[in-house]
Amino acid sequence: MQNFLLALPVLLFSMVAHEYAHGYAALRQGDQTALMLGRLTFNPIKHIDPWMTILLPALLWFGSGGRMMFGGAKPVPVNPRNYHNYKRGDIIVSSAGIVANLVLSVLFAVASVGIGVLGNAMGTAGGILGILQWMTLIGIWMNLLLAFFNLIPIPPLDGSHLFYHLLPPQLGARYRALSGYGLLLLPLLLFMLPGVFSILLFPARALFGLALRLVTPYTLQGLPSF
Repeated sequence: MQNFLLALPVLLFSMVAHEYAHGYAALRQGDQTALMLGRLTFNPIKHIDPWMTILLPALLWFGSGGRMMFGGAKPVPVNPRNYHNYKRGDIIVSSAGIVANLVLSVLFAVASVGIGVLGNAMGTAGGILGILQWMTLIGIWMNLLLAFFNLIPIPPLDGSHLFYHLLPPQLGARYRALSGYGLLLLPLLLFMLPGVFSILLFPARALFGLALRLVTPYTLQGLPSF
């Protein structure tokens, strides 16, 4: 429970940053929908979805014995018809959340090293600095997972918007028509074809492994293993 309560705010912040990035990118492309609806904010209350933000992460965490935690925030509403250029705007807005999570993973890695350097200089082996460093390591993994999961080209994930623009118009229209079934298709694929998702999320695991190798020399004693 203690680890869950420490990991939850990291996940919540990462999800809120993802949605804020979508809304801000949409605003820059000419759409003020998120701004007018009060969603262009880092206030987590505005972005919380009871199932995706609270219940799903809790079920995954306790169901996996603390080995897995994932979730999502309430999607920021956008109106692509307001973009200055539809195709360019759609690509930029769809990519914004993914880029935000990748940037956050790097910032969490830098923060983890900084905390480790400070803790080792002070002779600290755990305590508050240890907790903070553990949270930064969780932040690296969660942001990589959010980024590459959202790249999967299944509607309504961000990757589907990017993949759509690679298709011929007629095929793209049929592909977009699947968006209404995506929320049903995703859980089915997760349970029926877990190996496929394991392959698709391999870049996240590989980058996390690289991050751990870079951070490990600065890891404080007493931290849980990953």
